[in-house]
Amino acid sequence: MIFNTPIFYFFFVVFLLFYGLVFLRRRPKVYLIVVGSLIFYGAWNYRFIPLLVFSGVADYFIAQAIGRAENQAAKKRWVTLSIAINLGILGLFKYADFVLLSVADFLSLFGIEPDLPTLAWVLPVGISFYTFQSLSYTIDVYRGDMEPRKGLVEFVAALSFFPQLVAGPILRARQILPQLHELPIPSWEEAKRGLLLITAGVLKKTMADLLAAPAARAFDSAEPVSLLETWIGVLAFAGQIYGDFAGYTDMAIGLALLLGFKIPLNFNLPYFAVSPVDFWRRWHISLSTWLRDYLYISLGGNRTGNRFRNVMITMLLGGLWHGAAWTFVVWGFFHGLLISASHRLGKIRGLAIFHDSPSRGVQLFKWALTFYLVLVGWVLFRAQSLGAAAAMLGVMHGFGPSLPAPSDTAVTVLGLTLASLVLMHGMDYLVLRAGRERQPGTEVEPKPGRLWAVLRGARAWGFWILLLVGQALCLIIGKPSNEFIYFQF
Repeated sequence: MIFNTPIFYFFFVVFLLFYGLVFLRRRPKVYLIVVGSLIFYGAWNYRFIPLLVFSGVADYFIAQAIGRAENQAAKKRWVTLSIAINLGILGLFKYADFVLLSVADFLSLFGIEPDLPTLAWVLPVGISFYTFQSLSYTIDVYRGDMEPRKGLVEFVAALSFFPQLVAGPILRARQILPQLHELPIPSWEEAKRGLLLITAGVLKKTMADLLAAPAARAFDSAEPVSLLETWIGVLAFAGQIYGDFAGYTDMAIGLALLLGFKIPLNFNLPYFAVSPVDFWRRWHISLSTWLRDYLYISLGGNRTGNRFRNVMITMLLGGLWHGAAWTFVVWGFFHGLLISASHRLGKIRGLAIFHDSPSRGVQLFKWALTFYLVLVGWVLFRAQSLGAAAAMLGVMHGFGPSLPAPSDTAVTVLGLTLASLVLMHGMDYLVLRAGRERQPGTEVEPKPGRLWAVLRGARAWGFWILLLVGQALCLIIGKPSNEFIYFQF
């Protein structure tokens, strides 16, 4: 089921009625969350429900074993088992064929043409998200950051919680388990904010779907396109992936708020970043903080004198997390280089003043440079192959064969693309961040803004009209059948 479809609306309304009016005690509510989440997940492919449940059951009992272990060596064996199970499952389903095909391509360079069998397994939707979520629990227990929690059903409910199950944010056990234990009742303010977030998310998704066409024209066309339309395509994909992914997480946070749960922010105006480091503090926050806390710090972080190595390993694996293709690996490598260069340049005496300057001109230059580098990275992310990415980057910078003239509508499409980027960030800033209170796990504490104060004090009928108009526009001009981009990860 996709959030912005009538079938999901029906499912959620029925679930909400049972959750709020039929099952009034805590334990039945927890069971309902598990059943509802498995129905939601099974709508994609019911055959992978046992895999999701197995991940939760295995890590639940491993965490219990870690808690009972009498020495550090025993704890380490148990957490190693958890890592092996989780990464083993992820590797088989997501990376086995990639490794086999890469080996075959490498051997072909020496004239060897091996006939290696491939698994050709269907990738379970959301496997990267719930695997990282489950794995963080056993690591937290191993590190002593939290005690193992009693209640298998409660843990499975936390792992399978349907609003964020298939595309995040990646929740940690210490963020969601206490809420499942308490099952807070949403306030009217939280319900209104949740509905507003859902509407904003649907609007972002609709704009993302509309931006898919100019992006596909630049990336997938068999015929060459003009220099202007190439840049339009890259900008359109930047808007598409942001609107698509941020729209999903907005809807996830809004749906959770209607149930009384608070999910941490996953985006913080990423295209306003003024450095590559700043970008990763704003983009897919739940993944970047997960990689920082469980991989980068485990490698030694900044302490060992191998900061460059640790950053590169973290970003390479972060790129590979997104997909089993060399384009994602190179994308992660590219961002690793950018982050390492930012760290190094910030320590050069002559650039330190520039690095920390509050000047608006300097900040504008840093923003423009960062946005340009992010766009270059999106070419690597979106291209079908490294060769296609190299060719497109060449066209963007004036290299390669002569190109046709731009179409008559190119300037209009450029204006609409830029307007969409601004509008999506405007919604995020004015509506979402301005009125959202601090949530568990966030690194940003937005202050209440004027717009939210107006919405909060507005008449009830005006608020509902705003939501209905927004939803109606999405159903009229959008493509509700389109899946979200991050479902494939």
